[in-house]
Amino acid sequence: MTEPVPLVIAEAGVNHNGDLDRALAMVDAASAAGADIVKFQAFDPNGLVARGTETAAYQRANTGDTDQRAMLDRLVLGDSAFAAIAERCRARGIEFLCTVFDPPAVDRMIRHGMKRVKIASGELTNAPALRLFAATSLPILLSTGMATLVEVEAAVVTLRGAGARDITLLHCTSLYPAPESAINLKAMTTMAQHCGLPVGYSDHSLSDHVAVAAVALGATVIEKHFTLDRTLPGPDHKASLEPAELASLVRKLRATAVALGDGVKRPAPAEIDTVRLVRRSWHATRDLPAGTVIAPGDVALKRPASGLAPDGAPVGRRLGRTVAADEPIRAADLT
Repeated sequence: MTEPVPLVIAEAGVNHNGDLDRALAMVDAASAAGADIVKFQAFDPNGLVARGTETAAYQRANTGDTDQRAMLDRLVLGDSAFAAIAERCRARGIEFLCTVFDPPAVDRMIRHGMKRVKIASGELTNAPALRLFAATSLPILLSTGMATLVEVEAAVVTLRGAGARDITLLHCTSLYPAPESAINLKAMTTMAQHCGLPVGYSDHSLSDHVAVAAVALGATVIEKHFTLDRTLPGPDHKASLEPAELASLVRKLRATAVALGDGVKRPAPAEIDTVRLVRRSWHATRDLPAGTVIAPGDVALKRPASGLAPDGAPVGRRLGRTVAADEPIRAADLT
C-alpha cells in the first residue's frame, strides 16, 4: 500500500506527563485528527542523562526545572504502558511509533508493532546507536536539529554502512517553540540535494503555516507536536498544537499535497469548457456578403474562440458564404 504524502506524524512525545490514561487519550485525538502516525518517546533517565546535567534553556523556561534527569523522571512510561498504547493504536487505526533513546529497547517497540525507527536529533552523532538502529532494517526517520550538513552526511554514511536503505531526513530546529527566524526551511531542500534522500520537516513552531510551506518545498513527512492542553506543565506543551488545531493542520497538509499536483503544465479538465469562452478568435465587425475580400476593418478579435485563432488573421481572404456581424469566421468560410 502506498503511503500518503505527506506522512503526518502527530508527536505526542512526553506530553502525556507520565500518565498512561492521558497517553491513550492522545492516541484517540491523533486518530480523530486524521494523522497517519502517533509518536511517543521511550527513555530511561538514569541511562540517558548523567547526574547533575542541567536542563536546556527551553526546558528551563517551560518547566522551571534546572535538573534534566529530575525533569525526565516525571515523564517516563514503562514497557507495559507502551504495549497498551500500541494496542490502542491498532484499535484506532493509527500507526504506533516511538523515539527510543535506549537502542536495545527498539526490539521491544518492534514487538509492540513499530514499523519504522525515528532517531532524535540529539542522537545524530551517536554512531554506535545509529548502527544499532540501522540493523533493524526498518525505514529510518532521522531528525537533524542542531546539525551541520557535514554532520548529517556523516550520519547518513554511518546508517548506510550499517545496512539502512530507506532513510528520510527531517529538517528540525531544536527550540520549543522555534521562532520563524530560526527555522531556515530552505535547509531542508539543501539536504535533499546534497544527500539524495527524501526529506521532511519536524515542526516546533507555534503555528501551522511553516509545515504547509514545507510540503510545498517537497517534504514527504511532517511531524508536529500536539497536546491535549497547552496549559499543562511540561517542556513541550507550549510548542504543541491542541487537537482541533492538529486536525486543521492535517486538512491543510492534505489540501496542499493535492494542490501541488503532478507538475505537468496543462489545463485542468474543468478548464476545457472555459477555454472557448474566454479566449478570442476572428469575428466579423459587420454583415459581410459572400464573395467579400476581407479588409482590416471587417474583422476583430472577440470572444468566444470558436473561429480562426488570433494568429490566423483572415484579412485578404475571400468569403465563400455570408457572415453576419459578430459571427465568428471559420476556416471553412474562406475560399
